[in-house]
Amino acid sequence: MSNYVLPLLTALTRRVKANFVNKTHQTEAVQERFLLTLLRRYQNTELGREWGLREIKTIDQFRDRVPVLPYSSYEPYTERIFQGESNILTPDPVVYLNLTSGSTGSKKLIPVTKRFQTSLRGANLTSMGFLADALKTRNRKFGKLLITNSVQPMGQTPGGIRYGYASVGVLRMGKFLYQQLFAHPFETLKPGDSLARHYVCLLFALRDRTMRGMIANFPMLLLRTASYLETYADDLIRDLDKGTIANWLDLESGIRSQLEHQWSAYPERAQELRDILNQEGRLTPKRVWSDLSFVATARGGTSDFYFQRFPDYFGDTPVFGAVYSSAEATFSIYPDVDTDGSVLAIESGFFEFVPEDQWDAEHPKTLLATEVKVGEKYRLLTTNYSGFYRYDIGDVIEVVGFYNKTPLIVFRYRRGGTMSATAEKTTEHHATQVMQALQQEFDVPLEDFCLTLSESLVTAHYLVNIELAPGQRLDNPQAFLASFDRKLQDANTSYAVKRPDNYIPAPRLRILAPGSFAILRQRQLERGVPDSQLKFPHISNDRQFLAGLEVLEEIRLPEDRDVDR
Repeated sequence: MSNYVLPLLTALTRRVKANFVNKTHQTEAVQERFLLTLLRRYQNTELGREWGLREIKTIDQFRDRVPVLPYSSYEPYTERIFQGESNILTPDPVVYLNLTSGSTGSKKLIPVTKRFQTSLRGANLTSMGFLADALKTRNRKFGKLLITNSVQPMGQTPGGIRYGYASVGVLRMGKFLYQQLFAHPFETLKPGDSLARHYVCLLFALRDRTMRGMIANFPMLLLRTASYLETYADDLIRDLDKGTIANWLDLESGIRSQLEHQWSAYPERAQELRDILNQEGRLTPKRVWSDLSFVATARGGTSDFYFQRFPDYFGDTPVFGAVYSSAEATFSIYPDVDTDGSVLAIESGFFEFVPEDQWDAEHPKTLLATEVKVGEKYRLLTTNYSGFYRYDIGDVIEVVGFYNKTPLIVFRYRRGGTMSATAEKTTEHHATQVMQALQQEFDVPLEDFCLTLSESLVTAHYLVNIELAPGQRLDNPQAFLASFDRKLQDANTSYAVKRPDNYIPAPRLRILAPGSFAILRQRQLERGVPDSQLKFPHISNDRQFLAGLEVLEEIRLPEDRDVDR
């Protein structure tokens, strides 16, 4: 990074952060101002006229007159925008349509305007300011980083609007800013083939021994990038030494030509990496970039399960959550590294919280940001410049504290993402807590896991499907299964009530063959889920979800005498 760019960028992010921190003392006023400003600007859109936004002057009037709605209620409007109609949801021109990945449901189209993008960019700059200060207090430095997301949109609508995944839009519209931060050329993000893109991003980033950070949407994707570094170490070193780009990569000819014009030999750096490979037997991010200061990825939900494997690749490198966001909205900003609580993004949207006792109500009563209680879980609603109002994304969050007068929240799970043998509603949060504890108790890292239900039984057994990390073995699988049963009873009260009387029969452990979860990920790619958005449920009521995968061993508890039929 140019010597003058980094200080200027860091100074800017710290000013933006300081302004945000000041506003966290005025949460109620900031939220009200955001909402009323949005309503004035959007009152003459088609939906704004339908709902009479012009007449709404207070938050209470807004909650009385505007319904809580899921995406399906907005779909007829977004389809018209897709066809080229304007002033439907937003008065500003739609410059891009975010397409959700569909990895946990059907795909959605979210209108993006410059005003919407600006409101979200402010949260990103704020998070960078928090990161810069957090690193400074730990005697670490902010600097260039590695990212492997694609920047290729999926296509163009009949109305001439580009559409694709949210990260594509963010990177393309913020290209000038972000390319200042990358340790590799922007063109390395263009290859359509996932492996080729990861390889060239790693290759160019390896030139810079002082690289400071790595970013991926989800922890699993950072582990995959680290795995690529390990697997293709010899090829990467050879290309660094000779100034080549591996001819076996599936690179479009135009992109290969662009990259080759920016590439040359780095024999000294190649020798450094060869020495590390000879000494360690592999390359890991922490060894090849000894100044690595942070990795940034999603926190909350199932993240802790993957974080247990981070020290093997990243040492004690701090993990930063950056922002908690989706294609539809940015919800919160992380104020520090190695923390799960994030500050509600009060300048990026108007937020309401649905208490648990209102989750099944047709017209739920909501709380405002200043009214929530620590330790309680809520369904999160957002109103923002995408043109969605009181939008129910389905996320369940927990309030874990306050930052001044603004709630600190943690994503727990997606509502509806539960598994039941007899209505006990085990969530992904329950499952992740248990599997994280089991890894620690038995000192055995897992590649991944998924809980499913058995077939052909009147009352279904829980199937605990695990794949061991490479080179690992589970010496006492029956003890592992028994501990799973006890820990799930501790985590889920409903499971605990029904399990002793055998309303829920004994769980079973299935050890899957190496590469099983790679097969699942490939299935998602073939369904059209982008590699930068890869995630899959760790609980599933779909009894065919793992169909076709090889089971090396099935373990049962002594009490389990049922015979499948």
